[in-house]
Amino acid sequence: MTATLRLDTPTDPGREEPRSAPAPAGRPRKRPGTARRGEARAGLAMALPAIVLLLAFLIVPVLLGFALSFTNARLISPEPTRFTGLDNFVRAFTVDPTFFRSLLNTFAFAAVVVPVQAGFGLFLALLVNQKIRGVTAFRVIFFIPVVTSIVVVSILWKFMYQPDGLVNSFINSITFGAWQGTAWLNNPNTALLAIIVLSVWQAVGFHMLIWLSGLQTIPEELYEAARMDGAGTWRQFKDVTWPCLRPTRVFVLITITIAALGLFVQIDVMTQGGPIDSTSTLVYHAVLTGYRQQQIGYGSALSLIFFVIVLVIALIQRHLTRDKD
Repeated sequence: MTATLRLDTPTDPGREEPRSAPAPAGRPRKRPGTARRGEARAGLAMALPAIVLLLAFLIVPVLLGFALSFTNARLISPEPTRFTGLDNFVRAFTVDPTFFRSLLNTFAFAAVVVPVQAGFGLFLALLVNQKIRGVTAFRVIFFIPVVTSIVVVSILWKFMYQPDGLVNSFINSITFGAWQGTAWLNNPNTALLAIIVLSVWQAVGFHMLIWLSGLQTIPEELYEAARMDGAGTWRQFKDVTWPCLRPTRVFVLITITIAALGLFVQIDVMTQGGPIDSTSTLVYHAVLTGYRQQQIGYGSALSLIFFVIVLVIALIQRHLTRDKD
């Protein structure tokens, strides 16, 4: 007795192809265009808070400051605001001596802080990147000034810089009375230097962590290959560490430069411009003129000049640090 096995294939003329089940009644199928519009509306709704904040606190103030810089606007004045053209800019470059002193102090501060803070931060990063016991505690100690309010830090250092403060007491102790110190913040020759020391101490921990994150991305195999070639510590740093830190160098350079050019809080808390404007900076001068002296038009012009200076410096840095083929 034999049995015949029949296999039905799609080519079998007697077999019908299965049909897809009809869509349930009352639930129409969404069209692709409708789905895309829904996603777009959802994305816009999620981005709307950020857009509103950018418009309210960035775009609108920038446009308003640009418009006011060409007027004689004041905070409280019976005179109506009128268009004055380039009078505010001419005043800054020809009449206002504090503007040039503030500009010089800003560049001097940045010229010292940028290389010192970047180099010191890299030195600390190399120290705390060692695999030794207790290195985490040193990382925390170096980073504590960063998370401390700059206003609080400035007040503390202001007391330390007083004639009978901690700094002069320390100098007197280590020199056995040979040098009594000075009134650091009241001396035109030392006021800006005192603020430079404070600023480097307060912010170096932040850039130490940036350097440290860059160091930890360098493959250990590169150092092993360098040691096999007989490279010492300096050669390893010169041929391996420094080239691999190029993206980190660019970021550190830009962030320190922008922060240095925008120096304000330390000046406002500690010296209010210092003796004979020895610590006045461009940002401090703009705020002092625009709000405390209520000359909004002239203060806006100073802010616009500061914006152009920062933009030019940023473009120069971008050109110097660009990838070269």
